[in-house]
Amino acid sequence: MPGSSPSAPRCAAIVGNYLSGKTTLLEALLHSCGAIDRRGTVREGNTVGDASEEARSRQMSIEISAASADFLSERWTFLDCPGSVEFLQESLASLKVADAAIVVCEPVVDKALALAPILHFLDDNDIPHMLFINKMDTATTRISELMQALQSVSSRPLVLRHVPIRDGDHITGYVDVVSERAYEYKAGGPSDLVPLPESVKDREAEARQELLETLADFDDTLLEQLLEDIVPSKQDVYAHLTRDFREDLIVPVFLGAAEQGSGVLRLLKALRHECPGSEATAARNGVPAGDPVIQVFKTYYMPHTGKISLGRVWSGDIKDGLALGAHKVSGLGRIKGHHLDKIATAGPGDVVALARLDEVKTGDVLGPDGVIEDAVDWPDPLKPVYGMAINAKRREDEVKLSTGLARLSEEDASLTYEHNEDTHELILWGQGDIHLSVAGNRLQSIYNVEIESQQPRVPYKETIRKGTEQHARHKKQSGGHGEFGDVHVRIGPLPRGTGFQFEQQVVGGSVPRQYIPAVEAGVKEYLDHGPLGFKVVDVAVTLYDGQHHSVDSSDMAFRKAGIAAMKEGMPKCNPVLLEPICEVTISVPNEHTSKAQGIITRRRGQILGFDAKGGWQNWDEVKAYLPQSEMRDLIIELRSLTQGVGTFDWSFDHLNELTGRLADDVVAAQGAGAEAAE
Repeated sequence: MPGSSPSAPRCAAIVGNYLSGKTTLLEALLHSCGAIDRRGTVREGNTVGDASEEARSRQMSIEISAASADFLSERWTFLDCPGSVEFLQESLASLKVADAAIVVCEPVVDKALALAPILHFLDDNDIPHMLFINKMDTATTRISELMQALQSVSSRPLVLRHVPIRDGDHITGYVDVVSERAYEYKAGGPSDLVPLPESVKDREAEARQELLETLADFDDTLLEQLLEDIVPSKQDVYAHLTRDFREDLIVPVFLGAAEQGSGVLRLLKALRHECPGSEATAARNGVPAGDPVIQVFKTYYMPHTGKISLGRVWSGDIKDGLALGAHKVSGLGRIKGHHLDKIATAGPGDVVALARLDEVKTGDVLGPDGVIEDAVDWPDPLKPVYGMAINAKRREDEVKLSTGLARLSEEDASLTYEHNEDTHELILWGQGDIHLSVAGNRLQSIYNVEIESQQPRVPYKETIRKGTEQHARHKKQSGGHGEFGDVHVRIGPLPRGTGFQFEQQVVGGSVPRQYIPAVEAGVKEYLDHGPLGFKVVDVAVTLYDGQHHSVDSSDMAFRKAGIAAMKEGMPKCNPVLLEPICEVTISVPNEHTSKAQGIITRRRGQILGFDAKGGWQNWDEVKAYLPQSEMRDLIIELRSLTQGVGTFDWSFDHLNELTGRLADDVVAAQGAGAEAAE
């Protein structure tokens, strides 16, 4: 029957914009279920969610917070997800394993656009979701205007389930569009049933008709009833709502004020009746059959506890001590914030914490024989858009730094790091300055590693515009054998992107064959730091003559002669600075396309064109060439001009000559840095 509730435990993810009140809603849900005695607040730092010190100090969610509760004898797990776009990876992981999502938003038209990335992911993955418009006790926007703004960022039709009741400028309650009952908000408790006000009857009737017409788009029988002016029963309407919601055909919209507890009980009841069960979610994700099967969707490294894997049980029973291939369940519990309650067993639908699964990664699906490879379509890590060069303040902490970075990137797949071969820096990559700042603070608080950070250096290169011939001799006499190496080299430019070429045209053995590799080694050594101070590329060097000494010549002598030839010859070749140019694809709502183009122009970029973004309604992609030096804070400006939703993808494309004052400044800075390092 469409309206029947699954009996197994269910899971709902709470997502939405930063400051929309998601963590406050979690508190209200847990309080309504009787799981907590009183609601905590973000201001006081006593909420179940945001349990880490970093989250509470910033008063923002930075990772998934899970909490379980019973509502009318049915078990629920709620996953409170970060609202900041910089921690979006956490939300995507939660949404993949949740049976449904509660998308929390504020009653502000201008903030609707910020929901676009989350709503697109939900629509693209057919995940049932409902909207909860929070903070209605302070709302001034008309619901019709807000619904229009929200519909513009949703590919699924929105169906308004509540019509607000106003008393002057204040919203004091709502009318349930299906039951046609009116409720008055009561701070701290369930809303009171009140007579339907005359002032709202026309708007309620209009909203109910709109709801029925939307439902009729998916059911011919209901359409025929409406055409014949037959009023469907409330039971039938609820059945249509449940079926269409579970199939992700519609998005119900509820009103409330989580801080006051208003509208929360109605939201819980809608979830209870309409949310699908774990069997449907497993089928949606293509989870393979097996007994038991569990999927890890979040990894934590906690002080004094070690590695904790948060997983959803898809089938069978998970027991403490159970072997899943080579992996043994050693410690099983339910998590509430950062608090663990030990349990002996968990069944289908449960969300549980498993200890010490050291070799299991986030996204892994475990069956009786261990990890099931490529079992589900797991969200790809978000592409890095902001980087910072870091190093341990104390040299003895370098090993701890490596360990800490490896664990942080395991907890959050959108956090990556690399050793840059050109600049010899350790670069930490993420989704923004707050994202990397949180990572740095966690390195210190959890792994006791203090770091220093600075903007990454741009991997400039240099090349030459003309060639020359150069003779160099290395001669040193001391007690015993001396050092003697004499070379004649020809230096010349190569086409851009060719790299480095070395060849020898020595005749008559003037440079013995065994010393030629040493000359090449000396040439390469010099090219790491050319006359401008940068790595030299696109250069050809030919060894064509030289001299040797039967006693004093050696590999070291000819290597030094090769270095000397390059050091003396390269400045004569008209060296020029090369800057890396990246191909950048900026994604923005089309109302912000001109702003994206302006950003590119101001940053010395070359616009290649723009087109509609595939699969995204009313979005554009702008392609451009952009100097890497201009990309350091690109994501910050882009987000500030696009209500936080603009993003970009990038890759290195080519090197381009840089001349004039900009080049002089780069070379001067490189020289100053080299002097400071000496």
